Amino acid sequence: MLAFELTVQGLVQGSIYALIAVGLTLVYGLLRILHVAHAGLFTLGGYFGVLITNATGSLPLAILVAMVVVGVLGILVYRLCYQPILDQPPYVALIASIGLFIAMEEIYRLVFGPFGISYTDAPLTDTVTLATLNLKQGEILTMVGTVVLIGGLAVFAGRTRMGAAWRATVTDPAMAESFGIDVIKVRYLNFFIGSALAAAAGVLVALLNNLVEPTMGSVPSYKALAIIVLGGLGDVRGTLIAALALGVIESFGTIYLGTILDRDAIAFAFLIIVLMIRPQGLFGRA
Repeated sequence: MLAFELTVQGLVQGSIYALIAVGLTLVYGLLRILHVAHAGLFTLGGYFGVLITNATGSLPLAILVAMVVVGVLGILVYRLCYQPILDQPPYVALIASIGLFIAMEEIYRLVFGPFGISYTDAPLTDTVTLATLNLKQGEILTMVGTVVLIGGLAVFAGRTRMGAAWRATVTDPAMAESFGIDVIKVRYLNFFIGSALAAAAGVLVALLNNLVEPTMGSVPSYKALAIIVLGGLGDVRGTLIAALALGVIESFGTIYLGTILDRDAIAFAFLIIVLMIRPQGLFGRA
């Protein structure tokens, strides 16, 4: 029974990782950029979640506003930060992204204060008993919300004309443009969706922890980078599986390896072991 409880808790954490890492994978798949500033947008989503819920009492409204506003800001990040330097070597965009992420953390510190903010009346804190398993309503929302959002993304990518254009652009941008696909619009859409998913993850983390602070995105950013490597760079399916697997491994590791490694170290130990066996990641091509 302990194993079942640890698995469920791992899936809750893995759901958060999945929402964050999918956005990184989408950006890397399209532009071959490691979008570290993505973690700053994740943190901003958490702030929107807390502030709007405190002001209106509506968590659904907070999630919706956070996803839309942060999604638009993601487009601005691409337009102002990445688009002017796409013809430069990849490390230039990486350096710019790291600098932007650091700047975002300092802006949050100045605007919202260094100690973080919490819900005045935290929603979804009641416990639901399923058989012998006790879960908070917020944890259930996290898993269900992740399934809905990722499922919606899959339907969009596979069943719509815009989704087909998106996939074609990721596969071969030059060929897609020659067939009349507006590559710039596809990139805007890419950043909007990835940033909106990160914002949703930020709201859910704020809900689970009842706290948002300026550096909230630091550790998730490193883990998300580890996850997209594990899943095979640019592979959405691999990213999802790696995210859930990492959450479960961390959950078990805190019980059985907690005296040796902390939760964050377990994630990177797992990364090192996998890359020693499969340098291309779980689902990447050799």
